[in-house]
Parts: sequence; C-alpha cells; structure tokens
Amino acid sequence: MRKLTELLVGIKCIKIMGETNILIHSIQFDSRKIEENDIFVAQKGALVDGHKFIETAIEKGAKTIVCEILPKNLIDGISYVLVEKSDYALGILAGNFYENPSKKITLIGVTGTNGKTTTTSLLYELCSKMGHSCALISTIKIIINNKEITSTHTTPDSLTIHKTISEAVNAGCQCVFMEVSSHGIHQNRIAGLDFNLALFTNITHDHLDYHKTFKNYLDTKKRFFDLLSSSSIALTNIDDKNGLYMLQNTKAKKKSYALNTMADYKAKIMESGFSGMELSFNEKNFWTRLVGRFNAYNLLAIYSVAMELGFDEWEVLTKISELGNVKGRFEVFNTTKGITCIVDYAHTPDALENVLKTIHTIKSPEQNIITVFGCGGNRDASKRPEMGEIAAQFSSQIILTNDNPRDENPEEIIRQIKSGILAEYERNMLVINDRKEAIKTAFKLVLPHDIILIAGKGHETYQEIKGKRFDFDDLLTAQSIAKELNL
Repeated sequence: MRKLTELLVGIKCIKIMGETNILIHSIQFDSRKIEENDIFVAQKGALVDGHKFIETAIEKGAKTIVCEILPKNLIDGISYVLVEKSDYALGILAGNFYENPSKKITLIGVTGTNGKTTTTSLLYELCSKMGHSCALISTIKIIINNKEITSTHTTPDSLTIHKTISEAVNAGCQCVFMEVSSHGIHQNRIAGLDFNLALFTNITHDHLDYHKTFKNYLDTKKRFFDLLSSSSIALTNIDDKNGLYMLQNTKAKKKSYALNTMADYKAKIMESGFSGMELSFNEKNFWTRLVGRFNAYNLLAIYSVAMELGFDEWEVLTKISELGNVKGRFEVFNTTKGITCIVDYAHTPDALENVLKTIHTIKSPEQNIITVFGCGGNRDASKRPEMGEIAAQFSSQIILTNDNPRDENPEEIIRQIKSGILAEYERNMLVINDRKEAIKTAFKLVLPHDIILIAGKGHETYQEIKGKRFDFDDLLTAQSIAKELNL
C-alpha cells in the first residue's frame, strides 16, 4: 500500500478535493476490478468514457477518483483529483506505486512501423544467450527470465507495463526490451517510464484509421524521442527518409545505423539465400539464418543496441549468428516435393513489398510465386488497394482471401484490395474467401520448386470474425495441407 500524497508526485493536479494522507490499496482504471481503498482513474477511451463509471467505482470501495471532469455530486469521504489528462496521470501513478522500476533497470524501447517484434524478440534472445537476465514486452508475449505471459496489446496499459518492469527488477533482470507502438505513445501508455535507449526502425503507411493522417502518425512516433532525457540514447535508421526527423528535437545522445548511408553502425549484405545471409557489420563478416534485407536491418539494429549497451563485439556477432527467426516472420519450410512455403506477418504495403522483393532477389528465374493474402477489417482501409497492386506486381499468381475481417464485410475488403490491381494482372488473380481453401488452392496450383507466400497473419493463431476468434495458424495449416496432398 502507498500513501496518496506519494502517488501524486510528478502529476500536475488542477485541483485536489478531500484527504490526501490516506493509504491506497491499488490503482485501477476498470471499475469492475475495484476493491476497498483503491484509486479509480477515469479515462476517456476511444469507445468508453470511464467518467460514467465513477459512481460504480465508489460503490465498490474506491476512496480516490482521478478524473478530467469532476462529477456533479461529490461524495463526502472521497478524495477527488482533477487532472488535464487521466491517461498520463495513470502512468505517473503506476510508476510511483511500483517505486518507479524503470529507473532501476536498463529499459530499451523500439518503435517503427515494421520490425518492432523481430527486433525486441531477438534482442531478448541475444541478451539471454549472453547470460544476462532480461525481460521482453512484445506483441507476441511478455517474458521475464523465460517465464511467459500472454500479451494482448503491442504496448500494454500503464499499470501492466510498470508492474511487469517491477517484476523484472525483483527477478534480477538487467534489461527490458519493449515494443512501443504509436497507439501506446498517443494514449500515454509510456508515461512515467525512463528509457535508457529508444530505437527507430522505419515508418511507412499504417494505422491511418487511428491517426487519420501520415503526419499525425509520424509526429506521434517522433514524440517518443522528444520525451527522452539527455542521459538517454536515440538510435535511428537513417536509411529511412524520416530517420533523422525523429532526432530533431531530442535531448538524447544521437546514434545511427544504415545499409546505404554513412552511419555509426554500417552493414553490407555479402550473400543471400533462402537458408540465410552473409553479412558484414562494421567490416566484420558473419553468417545468419535469417533471410532478407529487412532482416539485415533488424540484425543491424540489434547489433547497434548491443554495442551501445557495452557488450563484447565478437561475442555479440557470434550469438547473432545463432539467432533463428521470430515466429511468423519469414518462416520458411520446404515440402518433400521441393516447394518452398513462406509465412510472414506482412500486413502493410511496405512489409509486403519487402518480403516479395526479398524472394525475388533469391529465387531462380523459372520459379513462380503464388501469394495468398487479405487485409484486416476495422483497420486502415486506405492501404488495401496499394497492397493489391504490390502483390500483383511481384507475384506470378495471387489469391485474395480473408485475413481477420472482424466486423467488416469480407467481400468489401477484397473489393477494395482488387481496386488497386491493374487489369493486366487480373487474369492471375483468384478470390477464395475461406483462408484454408485459399491456401489449399495455392498448393494445388503450385509446381515443384515454386514458392508460396502466405502473408498477413504470421504468428497469429486465430481468425477474428464478427467478434469471435476461431483457431487458425497459417504455418500449421500449410504444413497440414502439404502433407495431405503428398507434396
């Protein structure tokens, strides 16, 4: 338990009404979880306004209310704290409640459109291989010293983040590697965190359903770097045209990495194939099992972070060469008949183009590419025609299918994808809504030694349709179909 006065340190309170020298049991922003002597933080969410549940929270035992709008009827014995932004206050409250754990550990945040999960996951794996205790907060999972916790958001809520970092500190971890999404930045889920290093991977067309314009999306990412302290490090990919923009107003020490541009950390791809690549980092060569130019960037980012953390260079390069693919990121399996199947999470135009271009740089001229993909519902619809155009341009055959249609009409999603496909490519296009049937059709059409790309869902083990989740794993489905068809 903590005193309310201690929890309010660092919060700009517009007004405080009631006693502050009281003990707080816990902090909640979900009124259903309230217990006696809790703080209830009323947030204005995208779908629900927490201010509507203040009365319910008090009835369940909340003794303190943090809010942006005071209730009309104030209840005796309840403390009210009026703030400008409840979501920001929640982060500061959570930090104070858990004794600001991010100040007691090395916290690395990774942001960008693509590469966040791969980079954070491989940083965790690298650090673990080198014998360091560490934690991971990613899209796929949260891990503390090899203990896994299921993750539901790219960037979890403030309470979960501070609690997780506190548990990592108590478990003796030295580092926490964390994905930082634009949603998490915009919704102040990183409030109260002290980052030692912030990494920018790239930024491309995505999440415009939420941010509305690319400028808003870009500036949200940049805000992460604007908030860094002078004792932090800001590491950016300067091959990305917005890489330097991220660093414009940061107080942090500026560092860079690149394949094409002069940078603090420089890489070259010496050789590339479906079995891996030979890379040169700062003129030191090594082999990796990872494939593709995008993975060269991911590995260079990992190397750059490791160097900034003061790890031994040759040990880092040795351990990087031992790293395997992250689930759902360019996962390759070959069938008994020589068909190459690739499963990848690519769900943005840039990611899909990167994967397809990578395949083109490796494959032989006679090999065909059949691409199976769709686009998620209730997400940025403007990228759908562009993804259709890219898939058609770089594939011998495309099969449009369902991704996670969620609450949208699947036929409408596919119609929007098709609108970007030029007439000259339409003869190479099929539409099969059922994803399993689409994958099965790809295997029936493919010739020995051809390539099937199944894109969009990657690590996901479900399909979301009309509010329900159904078991579905692209890799397992493809492997099962290949076996069934004796391929």
